[in-house]
Amino acid sequence: MARYLKTGISDAEALEADDMVRRTVETALNDIARRGDAAVHEMSIKFDAWDREDYRLSDAEVEACLNDLSPQDRIDIEFAQTQVRNFAKIQRDAVRDVEVETLPGVVLGHKNLPVNAVGCYVPGGKYPMVASAHMSVVTAKVAGVKRIITCAPPYKGKAASAIVAAQHLAGANDIYVLGGIQAVGAMALGTESIAGVDMLVGPGNAFVAEAKRQLYGRVGIDLFAGPTETLIIADNSVDGELCAADLLGQAEHGPTSPAILLTNSEKLARETMAEVERQLTVLPTAEVAGQAWEKYGQVIVCDSLDEMVAMADDIASEHVQVMTEDPDYFLDNMTNYGALFLGPRTNVSYGDKVIGTNHTLPTKKAARYTGGLWVGKFLKTCTYQRILTDEASAQVGEYCSRLCAIEGFAGHQEQADIRVRRYGGQNT
Repeated sequence: MARYLKTGISDAEALEADDMVRRTVETALNDIARRGDAAVHEMSIKFDAWDREDYRLSDAEVEACLNDLSPQDRIDIEFAQTQVRNFAKIQRDAVRDVEVETLPGVVLGHKNLPVNAVGCYVPGGKYPMVASAHMSVVTAKVAGVKRIITCAPPYKGKAASAIVAAQHLAGANDIYVLGGIQAVGAMALGTESIAGVDMLVGPGNAFVAEAKRQLYGRVGIDLFAGPTETLIIADNSVDGELCAADLLGQAEHGPTSPAILLTNSEKLARETMAEVERQLTVLPTAEVAGQAWEKYGQVIVCDSLDEMVAMADDIASEHVQVMTEDPDYFLDNMTNYGALFLGPRTNVSYGDKVIGTNHTLPTKKAARYTGGLWVGKFLKTCTYQRILTDEASAQVGEYCSRLCAIEGFAGHQEQADIRVRRYGGQNT
């Protein structure tokens, strides 16, 4: 039976926090829907101390951000975007249009059509999260999206040059310096100065994630992505120092980011807990990571690999770092996760920043029913049908007529019957 050596806040406390976020977001979105730019402007000043007449960056401002980059910074950004683009192209090539004659004279098919307009949110209030620009904008471009706009909050009182540069290099059409609920709401609902989009993508804090949830239906979304979660699955083949580094490396995202160790070794569990405390004394982001660890960190000890798999699937974490003697056991048996990082040579940071897989991944147990952001999220698979012969129309019509009669749909039945009469050689 699994034993908890450390637990975080209670379910009741978590629900109370979620309810506060829900109410705040609902009020803000209603205000944006009613007052448009005026509401967005007030929220930007209130939440980000950011006041501009137009939140869209001019071409000159974008160019200035590009010029702020060092040559090495630009090389590194372009390298990361190349990795993301290459893998996205491989994924796109795996998605095929189809057309097939399923019965003599009956042709069915589908086309994969890109969404027309996408709004990409790039977090950047606490850290300038350059990588999120690659993940959303590059992937949308590969999918064929025609209009891509981006929003990222100001960083230290101005546009984050590295984020702006990454958005531009990735192919964004319009770049806005705007954060939080006001950014997501403006992109989805549209305002006097920001034309609305068809779909929202990108990770964010609890308020951004909740805004996407409430806006879903009025626009599409990629998935519920935020705050960051990490699960470390480990055994005695690794040590506490490595496990602690991987836990804190994700806990630093924010004070509500869960970081969980799942192991079959109590020795490793206790060693890791001690290492976390030691590393918090030297980690520059310890203030944030420490809060996350205190309130949302967990350490769970299981008796067997099967129990570890069952527990991991129940947690359904966004990131799952597997450092065991046989990482493939978890690849072969786990079903609920955003992304797996197999073996000690890789880690979540590689996936977050550069390796090429997408870092926008499901949180809050959404991994039970969806994977992460990829080219396919930007595509609509739309079916079509055609019938080539009179005989085929009459044959299908006869079946359709009888099935409509079972359901009592007289109008539907007549749609079938008129074709049976016309194309089946009958004069009645």
